[in-house]
Amino acid sequence: MKHIKLLLAIVVLLSFAGCKNTFNLDINDNPNAVSPEQADVNFLFNSIQLDFAFFNSGNSSTAGVYFSTSQMARTTAFTSSRTYEDAFQPETFNFIWRMAYANILPDVKALTDKAAKDNLSVPIKVGASKIMASYVLTTLVDMFGDVPYSEIGQGVKVISPKADAGQSVYAAAEKLLDEAIDVLSNAGNESITDLYYDGDASKWMALANALKIRIYNNTRLVDSEAGAKIKAILDAGGLDNFADFQFKYGVNQTAPDSRHPLYANSYESSDGDYQSNYLMWLMKYEKDSIEDPRLRFYYYRQDLDLTDNDPTIWECVLTETPFQPIPAGQFDHYLAVDPNLPFCIASEDGYFGRDHGNGEGIPPDGPLRTVYGIYPAGGAFDNNSAQETQQKGEFGAKGEGIMPILMGSWVDFMRAEAALMANTGEDAKALLMSGVQKSISKVQDFSLGIIPQSQLDYVVAKKPKVVTAKEAFIDNLDKKDSIYMAKVSDIYDNSSDKLDVIIKEFLIATFGTGLEGYNMYRRTGKPNNMPPVIDPQIASTTKFPRSFLYPANYVNLNQNATQKANQQVPVFWDNNPDGLLR
Repeated sequence: MKHIKLLLAIVVLLSFAGCKNTFNLDINDNPNAVSPEQADVNFLFNSIQLDFAFFNSGNSSTAGVYFSTSQMARTTAFTSSRTYEDAFQPETFNFIWRMAYANILPDVKALTDKAAKDNLSVPIKVGASKIMASYVLTTLVDMFGDVPYSEIGQGVKVISPKADAGQSVYAAAEKLLDEAIDVLSNAGNESITDLYYDGDASKWMALANALKIRIYNNTRLVDSEAGAKIKAILDAGGLDNFADFQFKYGVNQTAPDSRHPLYANSYESSDGDYQSNYLMWLMKYEKDSIEDPRLRFYYYRQDLDLTDNDPTIWECVLTETPFQPIPAGQFDHYLAVDPNLPFCIASEDGYFGRDHGNGEGIPPDGPLRTVYGIYPAGGAFDNNSAQETQQKGEFGAKGEGIMPILMGSWVDFMRAEAALMANTGEDAKALLMSGVQKSISKVQDFSLGIIPQSQLDYVVAKKPKVVTAKEAFIDNLDKKDSIYMAKVSDIYDNSSDKLDVIIKEFLIATFGTGLEGYNMYRRTGKPNNMPPVIDPQIASTTKFPRSFLYPANYVNLNQNATQKANQQVPVFWDNNPDGLLR
């Protein structure tokens, strides 16, 4: 039933998405589009919800926020180029810009204007739309810096709106959250198709408060009152009804395809993304080989022994294969960061991704790559079956994943960071441990609800007795969870850099997204052992993007837009010194 409900909702959303009003930042007015005066608030709200999901994740053919930011955060492998300067072109971000300025923001304005003009009682639609608009605005600032806001939405009166300072756009986003809370506080029964919170106004209000905490945590380097603002929200019980903010996908393959985009990435007929060797290594080896209990849910291995493969499949930058000695002096820039960092693969037992900045050619390695697992992509649970995943969408959970946008665990990690760095008065360690536990529980509970029985029944051993994957990997999860939690606690207690411990656990929990990791790295410079670009000659000259270049469709079509000279322009809340990031 839930698949049918989601499919019907998406069909309705897509049917409207094809006849949208356009926005002057991008293209000219479409005479065949639905005008704001003609649009129905239900259609507008449905369109905003779906476009918001596309904005964050993209789809199988377009790049959303996830694509670029996850590579910078090292939650997927950075393979777009060997250098940061050549990694992403202005055209890379056209889709994000169009979704924000031609779709979401105009639709939110149209919905709120129509509700006010016609005196409609639709507080959840209005409040939720303002919250999504607020998130879009902060994301644009986080990625690009100064962006248009005050002059947008005026049609032919202002064809080329000027960019506003990032700080003022953040302030506008915060104001939208306050307006949303005010509107939602008067919500009653409302007929609504709500793909996020099923029409629960209290959850939308809690989300607005959580997003305000996110704003304050991001800006704590430039706002001495950030900690007090966070404390005020917590003291008022603003998070009491918070629930994970996520978009749920279905299993339908066509007309429309309702599956998670990352599932299509690896389970149809393409080789899929390279996974991050760094993140896989963090989860498998970094804590004295105490394996992260989320590892088999995040990743699926197609090969359990990488030592016997043809050398032609490897592109290791420094050697022909990952098993040869690295030439003397060629790994020093890695060793200086952490002598234990992985090289070329994360682990010989099948965790095969790429190192940061390995933009070499693509060998015939598709059947060997580690791919997205069951969380959050709706792929396969790693039960040691090591099957090839290119099965035309018929393997694993068939794409019934989720897109995490703001999870309860992340809010705890933000609060832990703020407790240490912004004097909120909370217990940083307690929040760290709560965040880790929430993340583990979320991953496992979600995954166990959709793992196909055939994957659980898979026989992993026959001697001395038959052992199924469920018995080997699922029935002992509580024990593995406890061991991991104890290790994190011990590391925190004995660390001289407690913020590093928090940020590292935060990063692991953000798998499936990229923006939070990109933000936290620029905000803190941590984790301390973030790997540099793998090529030692390039690593010494290439510079980490403090923000991305403006999209081509903005620079080319807006008379008041000027492209940045480079990607070293920091966003307003990033006042860290040059050279902190690698």
